[in-house]
Amino acid sequence: MNYTYILKCADGTFYTGWTNNIEKRVLAHNAGRGAKYTKARRPVELVYLEEFSIKEEAMRREYQIKQLSRQEKIYLIENYKKRLCH
Repeated sequence: MNYTYILKCADGTFYTGWTNNIEKRVLAHNAGRGAKYTKARRPVELVYLEEFSIKEEAMRREYQIKQLSRQEKIYLIENYKKRLCH
């Protein structure tokens, strides 16, 4: 599977990316090997996740999310958390 994800950084900012191994990727971000952006903003927390069977779909969704405003990302994350709780 392929995943599009959002991380919440220690400074409150968000980072969006895609991967085919979410556990390994989050560990890499927290170890300072994930991305230059998150390296200085650790620790990071996984707050949003979408699953795709095709890599290009995950990459396309990553791009779409990166175009959203901060408020739109917060809305996306809040609705994701509500779905997890029900």
